[in-house]
Amino acid sequence: MTTAQVVKQVKAPADAVWSVLSNFSSIKAGGPIASVSYEGEGVGMLRTLGMNGGRVLERLDVHDAATRTFAYSIINDDSPLPFTGYSAVVKIKDNGDGTTTVDWTGTFSPKGVPEADAIKLATGIYAGAIKGAQVALEK
Repeated sequence: MTTAQVVKQVKAPADAVWSVLSNFSSIKAGGPIASVSYEGEGVGMLRTLGMNGGRVLERLDVHDAATRTFAYSIINDDSPLPFTGYSAVVKIKDNGDGTTTVDWTGTFSPKGVPEADAIKLATGIYAGAIKGAQVALEK
């Protein structure tokens, strides 16, 4: 298995970062995501991202507010993303000074691309989501 990880500091309280990043039903269409739909709520809920070339079906596997940890996995083998056996864990840690550390780690096997390319895509997704949370919290 391959691991991709991004650890970033966000200038916002941990509870605020948690409320933004852990909201599994907050993704909106835009950029490479042509459509988004949700089914269910809480652990076990499904999120379908329509992308050029197919769809990505993600399941929320863990949502623990006490430890500020959530995890999800891609559950469709025909996903257009270059990953198989994909799962990710996001941990949000209060630094005690009004800042928060976000640790986003994914594991997968690369599919159809070199490992370095798959890691680059995954870390780009993670960094973009963390940056998006920072921007949303600055508003």
